[in-house]
Amino acid sequence: MALVVMKFGGSSVADADKIKHVASKIVAKSKAGNKVVAVVSAPGDTTDNLLEMTSKITANPPSREMDMLLSTGEIISISLLAMAIDSIGSRVISMTGPQAGISANADHTRAKIKKINQKRVKDQLAKNNIVIVAGFQALNPNGDITTLGRGGSDLTAVALAAALEADSCEIYSDVEGVYTTDPRIVKSAKKIDFISYDEMLEMAGSGAQVLQSRSVEVAKKFGVEIHSRNTFSENQGTVVASEEKIRRKQVEDLLVSGITFDRNQVKFTIINLPDLPGVAARIFSRIAKIGINVDMIVQSAAVDKKNDISFTVSKQDMKKTHVELDRTIPEFKTASTSVICDEHIAKVSIIGIGMKSNPGVAAQMFEVLYKKGINIEMISTSEIKISCIIDEVDIVKAVEELHKSFGLSKKKRENLL
Repeated sequence: MALVVMKFGGSSVADADKIKHVASKIVAKSKAGNKVVAVVSAPGDTTDNLLEMTSKITANPPSREMDMLLSTGEIISISLLAMAIDSIGSRVISMTGPQAGISANADHTRAKIKKINQKRVKDQLAKNNIVIVAGFQALNPNGDITTLGRGGSDLTAVALAAALEADSCEIYSDVEGVYTTDPRIVKSAKKIDFISYDEMLEMAGSGAQVLQSRSVEVAKKFGVEIHSRNTFSENQGTVVASEEKIRRKQVEDLLVSGITFDRNQVKFTIINLPDLPGVAARIFSRIAKIGINVDMIVQSAAVDKKNDISFTVSKQDMKKTHVELDRTIPEFKTASTSVICDEHIAKVSIIGIGMKSNPGVAAQMFEVLYKKGINIEMISTSEIKISCIIDEVDIVKAVEELHKSFGLSKKKRENLL
């Protein structure tokens, strides 16, 4: 019997009818001769509603209590889904993350999985039970519930698939798979049939919200193929796999596979920093200590023994970053040093393994933006990605024009198997 891990997002279990539909999908997979572990997120907008309620009580909630609160959403889902499966005559048991043996480090709200004790899940599978596991949550070394960050149920599913050596890992949501860009922005966006781990990592880290980037990292590390699919359709979705497998399954190397964008960015600029060894180290080590991830960094050339540093962080980290900079900057004892924060920016990125062997991609991107009068404020590159910070009012125009320029409305990876 094959072992299948199926993960269902919040929109897939948003109400009773959808939970029943998911239950029938899981039972059908089981009756087809598979052992099934299903991972589920909190129903619909439950997490957002809990966050909104929290904001009405306190502006600075303890992270431990936030994890206690937010973990309740997934418990609602696993209980109701198990009831729905039981009602149609299949054997089933629900488990929280800790009950499923998932252990994480001590970091609240953004914990990292350290190990998975598969024994209890395997015991239940051996009894021919369908196992329903709460995504997003784990047990930390202090015996407390902790959560795995936004989109953490994807990580739960992939980590379980790796630990259980599952035959497949299917991630279900309300979209057909991974697209060349957001189809709500560009109507001609195409579904990508196959995409490499590295491309998906770059897309997830640059604004695409189909899969959590940490889940893709784990998938790549352990060789777990992910099939991103629509809960309410039987159509094939997008397979995320190794670059070698992707190259065998596509007609040709596309220069660019996708265009992503991220409005959830703010840019900090520190003006007139002393041009001395250790200044940047002190600033970014302080930011790292409070758990903030910095995305893009640009430092200007020194003038009169001073320079400027600009960097971006996510909008939810803006206040914490500002507070930390206000503590750190006075330590340099320079009256002219100041901090500017710009909330009105966005990041647009082009991504594709075809960029490795094709020069001129960056020039084409910059030319497209120039011709549309879009100013570039910051640039970041990797082997398969180029990102630009631009004014947020230009982001839709930038995505549309780049998508058109790189031919993504016309080309599509096709299955050769």
